[in-house]
Amino acid sequence: MSAVHASAVAAAPSPVRALLREEGEVWLFVLRTLLAFFLTGWIAMRLSLPQPSTAMLTAIIVANRQSGMVLAKSFYRALGTLAGALAAFAIVAAFPQQRELFLLALALWIGLCAGGATLYRNFTAYAFVLGGYTAAIIAIPVINDPPAVFDSATARISEVLLGLLVSGAVSDTVFPSRLRNVLRKTARGQFAHFLDFVRASTGGALARSAMERAHLRFVRDAVALEDLRSSVVFEDAEARARSAHLRLFNQRFMAASTSFQSVHHLINRLMRAGHDRAAQILIDLYAPLAEALAAPHEAGAPAATLLPRLTQARAAMDRRAARCVDTLDDPQDRRDVATGVTLLERFADELHAYVSSAADLQAPRLGGGAPESVRFARSNDLAGAALATLRTTLVMLALGAFWIASAWPLGASAMLIATIFAGLFATMPDAGRATGVVMVGYGIGMAAAFACVFFVLTVMDGYVLMVAGIVPFLLPGLVLMAGGRYASYGLGYTMGFVYILAVRNPMAFDPVHFLNDAVAQLAGLSAAAIAFVFIPSTIGTGWLRRRQLARLRAQVALAAQAPLRGLRHRFESVNRDLFGQIVAQTEPGSDASRSLLAWALSVHETGRAVIELRRALDENAHASLRTGIDAALAALARFYQHPDADGYARARAQFADVIGEAEAQPSARALLDHLYLIRLALLDRESALAPYMSPERAAPASAESSHAS
Repeated sequence: MSAVHASAVAAAPSPVRALLREEGEVWLFVLRTLLAFFLTGWIAMRLSLPQPSTAMLTAIIVANRQSGMVLAKSFYRALGTLAGALAAFAIVAAFPQQRELFLLALALWIGLCAGGATLYRNFTAYAFVLGGYTAAIIAIPVINDPPAVFDSATARISEVLLGLLVSGAVSDTVFPSRLRNVLRKTARGQFAHFLDFVRASTGGALARSAMERAHLRFVRDAVALEDLRSSVVFEDAEARARSAHLRLFNQRFMAASTSFQSVHHLINRLMRAGHDRAAQILIDLYAPLAEALAAPHEAGAPAATLLPRLTQARAAMDRRAARCVDTLDDPQDRRDVATGVTLLERFADELHAYVSSAADLQAPRLGGGAPESVRFARSNDLAGAALATLRTTLVMLALGAFWIASAWPLGASAMLIATIFAGLFATMPDAGRATGVVMVGYGIGMAAAFACVFFVLTVMDGYVLMVAGIVPFLLPGLVLMAGGRYASYGLGYTMGFVYILAVRNPMAFDPVHFLNDAVAQLAGLSAAAIAFVFIPSTIGTGWLRRRQLARLRAQVALAAQAPLRGLRHRFESVNRDLFGQIVAQTEPGSDASRSLLAWALSVHETGRAVIELRRALDENAHASLRTGIDAALAALARFYQHPDADGYARARAQFADVIGEAEAQPSARALLDHLYLIRLALLDRESALAPYMSPERAAPASAESSHAS
């Protein structure tokens, strides 16, 4: 992970070159996938593994255009495979001769794995899906022969690990597409966009709509960078060495962007209230930062060159601040400017730390000791996971009951397919539709496999000719899988083709068994689709968005009550993770989207001010103010958790009281800055809090602050 530059990403290539590059990447993906698929099959046959098709299917499932994604997916598939094998041993050992209890325990395990998959992003969720699926493919075939479970587990683990090993080796050596390049581009883009936005916004107030768009960009940048970092560490030794530095870089970006937003909220409020002089003073104090963030001819300079200039800008801000505050006659203006100065100093310090992290990443070698230990905390919804667990368990129980009652010879095949798709699509917003789309592709893939097996492979002899016979049928699915609007059809086609192709050594040509197996697989896929219709996923629903928004507001309570150690990092990352989840499920420009953005900005600003207030309170040990501040924070936390007009009035009154107490103590200056900032956020009539400011309650606001908007 070297360069994180302050320059913008290079100009986009021409449309023709971009199209050719995209097409080239698609065909390289197809080439790598075909090579991994057939090399895995050849090795599996040479090793006389019972089901080479399992190893070959593994190569298809972990296929990805970036080598880092293949390795990350392979790592978590290996974990899921081993966990599923242990679960299969335990279930078979516990119920070796009780078929009903055996299927009940297996259904519960698969359901819990599907629920676990909904709690995690990236490929961690994939490990849970594979934990359920592997237990099924090991345990179900030995339901009538429990002592064979060890041989079954050994064979499945060997086949899966072989597929992972070959896929990882091929993706990393054959024209590899490095994920680290995407990560570098993302980090550069985040850095360049933020510095450009800071530099461009030093001339005055920012419209709230512009701030909302910027906040959305900042959230996406932070989450995307963490998602890429968590995958690229599997691909690149340098990325692993710099992983902690990249985490710190991202955390400092989040902290600086929150302070940046708070600065402009304050300037906007002052301007709306007609306090132009105080607002202009803050804008002038802010100006040295724009000068420090590189002149146009230095736009491509390394981040390290910005550090001394930012230090000088901070010193210039301090000198100007001392003079400007003394020129103000209005006590309220003096108070507002003093609050703004504290906020600007915080932002300048955090911007310097952010640029310093970028300079560390640009350095050819990492120097100094280990960076500050931080992590990107996630937010998960247990209710959604419980629903996914219930849905998948019921599907497995229904198929298991039908299998037992009907003595269906291929009931196991139906259960295996249902296990795969019930887990894979549990995390999708419209899982029923997605399963239907995949089912169409799956059916077409099975039809293609029938033609391949009985009209082509029957006249082929030897592995090379088998490859030649399979490639024309497999190729369309892989091309569709590579990306675009038909990727889901491609995934279904490829899985349907490979799964029912069932390559063995020697091959078996039994059309009756083939057709019966096809019916069983479609039945399993249909059962998963029907389950998503009757017990739909909560993802994308208004119910889940309301729950997520409530958790987002509850972050203010977290800021007010949780232990301070590591709180700032946890607050910043969880906020962005939650916000990113809700944005992905909300129509852009809708009323719900606008309300979400308003609440997100309010939570970010207020929660961060609360954390800084608590830190200042601990550092200054104002015992006489602690009781009042604790009461005010408790009232604020209750309001954000359960917003209503009465709760708003109580929180505002509590802060007015404690501010009055703090103003009587000259040594409480640091606390007053944070208290005023929280109060100004409470009085902002363009924020998400405006609906709770009833006309009867609005009048006292003028007494509390002459610039209540």
